[in-house]
Amino acid sequence: MSVALAKMARFIKGLIQSASSRYEKLGLVGKAVIWFILFFYVCLATFIIVVTPARIAQFTYDAAQYIRHLPYGYTIIIVVMIVASFPPFIGHVTLLNLFGFTYGIRGFFPAAFGTLAGSAIAFVTLRFMFSKRLRSWTSTNEKWQALEAVIRSRGMPLIILIRMSSFPPWAWSNSLFASITPVSLFQFFIATCFVLPKVLVYVFVGSRIARLSDGEQRNHMDTQTKIINSLLVAGGVLISVVASSLVYYLMQNEIKRLHDSPSERDELAAEALEAAEEAPLLGSNFLGSP
Repeated sequence: MSVALAKMARFIKGLIQSASSRYEKLGLVGKAVIWFILFFYVCLATFIIVVTPARIAQFTYDAAQYIRHLPYGYTIIIVVMIVASFPPFIGHVTLLNLFGFTYGIRGFFPAAFGTLAGSAIAFVTLRFMFSKRLRSWTSTNEKWQALEAVIRSRGMPLIILIRMSSFPPWAWSNSLFASITPVSLFQFFIATCFVLPKVLVYVFVGSRIARLSDGEQRNHMDTQTKIINSLLVAGGVLISVVASSLVYYLMQNEIKRLHDSPSERDELAAEALEAAEEAPLLGSNFLGSP
């Protein structure tokens, strides 16, 4: 047990050191964005404390029930999910929770459809819209050429590993693969299917939270039922965190292995992957600036 805790402590320490080193490498704008995000979350936490979680939960539950009783309410969330699949939008995980919150565990099916459809639409749209810019940019970018060569040689296992990783974020991950020409739509779609177990976990967590959010349901629950529901929510969150951390750890090992490879191509590919975890690479060089 103590050995496992020591390994976990070293892993967390490594993540903190990695985050610290990345922060030091950020420019003034990047650091300003980090501080803005921290300020936003402080304001959000203050809002939750002042309004109270119970009132917020009840309001959210009532809004979810309104959507549920619309003839095609799930279509609205799917459309929002498709939009959120394009950078710079965020909120994919929140929308997955919302499917569970609104439709219960049955929300997995529209959530899975929205996940697959949104990522595929984003992939095709970005590749079609930026194909000329992509070719002109990759032809002069040595790191990206190396990354394309590595993905071409290692195939689906590496594509699936990158796709399942939480970094880069969902929308930026879609644009990342759209910018890697050796990755076909079929490969991208199959790799995205490996994300579906994680989708199920997020939907399940949302469905459990819904039961605890409605005051009427909560008042009819005995203490044991409330504890079980709370433990299920905590367990679902823990599973998603552990799974994401494990995939990220494997992803970092793959990057390290590429760094340690004597091949200059692998070294450049590793640097490209590390840069891809910082979404500004795509924002400035692929989707934005000329």
